[in-house]
Amino acid sequence: MESTEKLTDTNAILAYLYETFPLCFIAEGETKPLKIGLFQDLAERLADDSKVSKTQLRVALRRYTSSWRYLKCVKAGAQRVNLDGEPCGELEQEHIDHAQAMLKESQDKAKAKRAALAPKPAAKKAPKKVAVPQRAKTERPAKPAPKAAAPVVNYVQAQLTDLTKKQRVNVKLGMTPVAGVITDINKEDIHVQLDSGLTIKVRAEHILL
Repeated sequence: MESTEKLTDTNAILAYLYETFPLCFIAEGETKPLKIGLFQDLAERLADDSKVSKTQLRVALRRYTSSWRYLKCVKAGAQRVNLDGEPCGELEQEHIDHAQAMLKESQDKAKAKRAALAPKPAAKKAPKKVAVPQRAKTERPAKPAPKAAAPVVNYVQAQLTDLTKKQRVNVKLGMTPVAGVITDINKEDIHVQLDSGLTIKVRAEHILL
């Protein structure tokens, strides 16, 4: 009897996608940009698969498309691919610029984190001074200038009546809002194409202006 146990760990779901769609999801080495709207294709292809849920698939797909390995592949001349690895058109410059900005931001954060965790070198002992008639004045080291605070972006909760097609918005996904464009509004369901190429369906309460 086939096991119906659901996969809940994101790494396990990614491993399942690598195995099931090896021409689309690349486990090692250089990846390929994914087709816009691939999540819908993935959900339909796995609709009868009891191992994964749409929620977990969305989390795994977001982890895959926000990795450094994936963001580096979003570059000029690269072709998007579908679940079977078939070409689906070249990348738009807007998506390339957004991916490179996300990559730089992520790398800068990682660099700052490594610097904060690095052990500080031990202070060297100053050599003994030769006695002089007058006491030598020691200059106090200048205090470092305070770091400028990061700009605070004040988002506004969107109302359904405020939203229109082709409007740029921010979608609440995790800790950081993700930018995208509204592609369709169906009653209370708003379809948003994120700048990473992923298309999702959310309610107005998840959209920020």
